[in-house]
Amino acid sequence: MSRKRPGGPAKGPGGARLAHVRVKTARGRKLSSTRWLERQLNDPYVAEARRLGYRSRAAFKLLQIDARYRLLKPGLAIVDLGCAPGGWLQIARAAAGGNARIAGIDLLPVDPVADALLLQADFMAEDAPAALVAALGVSPDLVLSDMAPELTGHARTDHWRVAALAEAAAQFACATLTPGGAFAAKVFSGGAGPDLLRLLKRDFARVSHFKPDASRKESAEIYVIAQGFRGRQTGEGPENATEGDG
Repeated sequence: MSRKRPGGPAKGPGGARLAHVRVKTARGRKLSSTRWLERQLNDPYVAEARRLGYRSRAAFKLLQIDARYRLLKPGLAIVDLGCAPGGWLQIARAAAGGNARIAGIDLLPVDPVADALLLQADFMAEDAPAALVAALGVSPDLVLSDMAPELTGHARTDHWRVAALAEAAAQFACATLTPGGAFAAKVFSGGAGPDLLRLLKRDFARVSHFKPDASRKESAEIYVIAQGFRGRQTGEGPENATEGDG
């Protein structure tokens, strides 16, 4: 009787078993590059994204966030921060329909997405938030942020950089969202930092953390979800907000 490898074969998003592919080290290719290529070839979400025409495996992260929190609804005005290569834009467009208004911003160029307005700019630039709202034409109902900096490999530095982007995204959301709106952003393990959590609890009715199955197990990323925007609050107390673990 043959023995299965520990954990069994990898499975795709639909539960189908996938054969493991091994990549040989080629001359001139770094070991880290070989490992990245092997991981990509054996990632069921990469294969499924390719089959469905999604631009990245990250599309499944938004799908799983939405399945849990129901953020995407027809006709919403949506802003996608850090939108390259456009996987989240594709999901938002499909869910929100033709009457929706969708705008995305990224430092990198993004191939057009039907009916989405795209800005190639640094969101952290002083004039970028205003330009983004002007492009959208209305106040957003939903602000999404999958922004991530170029990682250094130094855990504390990378955590600080991700936290800074998440806080900037949250400040933008709190300054522009319509009442009842929602916000979702990438943070790192440990969840939203105390300053960000204080801001979200002040301005939203519900704050949760969630790690989609599509996030790689070894990844430190997690998402903070804030719902029920109640407008800019003058007080600092978070007593009226609820928090879940996701």
